[in-house]
Amino acid sequence: MLVAHNLRKEYKENIALQGLNLTIQAGEVFALLGQNGAGKTTTINLFLGFIESSSGEASINGISVTENALETKKYLAYIPETVMLYPNLTGIENLEFFSSLAGFTYEKNALSQYLSKAGLQKEAHNQRLSGYSKGMRQKVGIAIALAKKAKALLLDEPTSGLDPKAANEFSEILKELSKDGTAILMATHDIFRAKEVATRIGIMKKGNLVSVIDAASISANELEALYLQTV
Repeated sequence: MLVAHNLRKEYKENIALQGLNLTIQAGEVFALLGQNGAGKTTTINLFLGFIESSSGEASINGISVTENALETKKYLAYIPETVMLYPNLTGIENLEFFSSLAGFTYEKNALSQYLSKAGLQKEAHNQRLSGYSKGMRQKVGIAIALAKKAKALLLDEPTSGLDPKAANEFSEILKELSKDGTAILMATHDIFRAKEVATRIGIMKKGNLVSVIDAASISANELEALYLQTV
């Protein structure tokens, strides 16, 4: 579903990404670990088409991001560290607006069902976003991905700033999405959350993917030790 082939990004003398090769299958959760500047966000931005690669190719569902940027966005949903939604609109109104941008029209009942599936409590569906916590806003982001029928979900530091309960709820939602066949690429600093949620874990350093680990084959403490040795 997500493929990077010799993907490279240069900014003058700074090489942000050095020939990344990565394949993420449908139903797989791939967590990218690394320090700030390691290339995690650059990787996500290249898949999103927010920036152009210097060489190599990113593709989504077999379609080149560079050659067909609008087409590839149909398959994607993106949740950044801070989800940008309209604070004066309710949860349902935000979901209705953003799903309509993707070409989908839903009755209010269906919109409410998507919000519930994303874990947002029913009493919040008709409340304005200005009163939402970060975790609640992220659930609206997940609902948008569901309503768009996104085949791939890109996440940049999704659990940053969440309390342990909200982070755990978010992790459970990601697991359910992966069971439904969604390919998930998550950039994070949260080693233990990566271990809990991911199928595979990649460690990046200075634009290179230096390790790829099967999450089931390593404990959280072992992963932390490997990460500290790497970076």
